[in-house]
Amino acid sequence: MSAFRILTVCTGNICRSPLAEQVLRAELDELDVTLSSAGTAALVGDSMDDRAAEYSRQFGGRPDNHAARQLAVGQLGDADLVLALSREHRRAIVELLPRASRFTFTLREFARLLDSLHIDDRDDVVAQPDPYARLTTLVGHAAANRGVAERPDHPADDDVIDPFRQDDAVYAESTRQLIPAVQSISLTMRRAAAGFE
Repeated sequence: MSAFRILTVCTGNICRSPLAEQVLRAELDELDVTLSSAGTAALVGDSMDDRAAEYSRQFGGRPDNHAARQLAVGQLGDADLVLALSREHRRAIVELLPRASRFTFTLREFARLLDSLHIDDRDDVVAQPDPYARLTTLVGHAAANRGVAERPDHPADDDVIDPFRQDDAVYAESTRQLIPAVQSISLTMRRAAAGFE
């Protein structure tokens, strides 16, 4: 059975996407899941931004060995789920690999779609033979519900704001947008992998 592969994507790959990657890894540590991150205009080789790294530690992440990397088609082709930190990043991903539209969401959009899963969707997830198949099916139902689920009042509510080179208040707001979405996604993924027991 394969590990379920999640890729998080932002711009520089030093703030939002590594924070999401590291907190997801901490939240999903009991599952057979592989986490990675990349940037659409990465500061290649740079370590994580100090303030973002501190937030990562607060929520169980391990930022010390992070090195920013540029998003490439191969990373997208290998992923089972891509979580973009904004709609702009999602557009860039789909332009790079059009078929990725089926498994690419913004982080907050994916959390919202999982929250609105129908009972029949959950039954279909439960019917799958193993955790990998359950998680893949979960992603498929989230994609199918894009046009059905209630949309946010403002499209920007599906984005996580970019804190890079901003003041502490913007870092705090970005983290307040990111962490609840990560925690909600992680909870649903753990439950789905276990067959919603």
